Amino acid sequence: MTTDTDERDEVDIDAESRRRFRVPSLRLFGDHPFGGPRMERTEQALVGAEAVTVVGLICAWMVAQMLLFGMLSHTRSQAILYGEFREQMAAATAPTGGIIVPGDPVAMITIPAVGIQEVVVEGTSAGELLKGPGHMRSTALPGQPGTSVVFGRARTYGAPFAEISLLHVGHAIHTLTAQGAATYRVDAVRTAEDPLPGAVTAGNGRLTLVSSYTKGRLNALIPHQVVYVDATLISQAYAAPSGGFGSISPGELAMARDVSILPSMALSLGGLAIALAVGLMARERISNPIVWILGSPIIIALAWAAGDDLMHLLPNVF
Repeated sequence: MTTDTDERDEVDIDAESRRRFRVPSLRLFGDHPFGGPRMERTEQALVGAEAVTVVGLICAWMVAQMLLFGMLSHTRSQAILYGEFREQMAAATAPTGGIIVPGDPVAMITIPAVGIQEVVVEGTSAGELLKGPGHMRSTALPGQPGTSVVFGRARTYGAPFAEISLLHVGHAIHTLTAQGAATYRVDAVRTAEDPLPGAVTAGNGRLTLVSSYTKGRLNALIPHQVVYVDATLISQAYAAPSGGFGSISPGELAMARDVSILPSMALSLGGLAIALAVGLMARERISNPIVWILGSPIIIALAWAAGDDLMHLLPNVF
């Protein structure tokens, strides 16, 4: 027969067992089961990590665009310019001097010793030099009397003038304009620390190529200083048409930067940030593959535009 004392003992034993062997509550992330401040902090950390990863990828994209993908842009620009220049030459509408619209093709330049064959555009700003070598608007066109100056990039967007510092005295430089072909002979390769060449005598012509170069492998992405290649016209000079040359701005000098692009850069970076934010939010409702398929073309286009704008803030002959 069970007494009241036995029942109390059993109750006490059961209570003690539950106390000792109590199963922990499933409150893993704070005060509430499966949630709370810790869960929020974890989600914030994941979002922060994704944001840092995205920023890192964008920076890597910018470098790759300058050094690799920019070559594709340069090749495309050169193909378009070559077609335009060829049509203008055939129609006898190619410019021969005076004030020329910046960005228009004005000449072809060929340097067999270093494998250069490029269409030269009018203008030496950072934006114009993304297309190829640029003719300084305040100087004569190649083949004409006087000094003709042509800038070119050394490391980015095709790097058309990457190897002009390897030229030696006696190497030939050939140019072609609406007036005809001309040939120059290299006289010197110099830097800003070297003496300037003498003045060009009346009726003679000189071509000066301008770019930058670096010293050492660790400085491959940093332009060290400006390099100049002076060449004397050895073929007959073509008469320059009447009319003055176009004036230039400080942004068209060697190693200059174009800060006028800042508004456009702000728009492209802002659009890129919005596209990335929309993509991250869309992942909550749409699967990742679909988000990437739909968003990647837009993000790449905006990143490419931002990379082009960024190049305006770097030295124009880099």
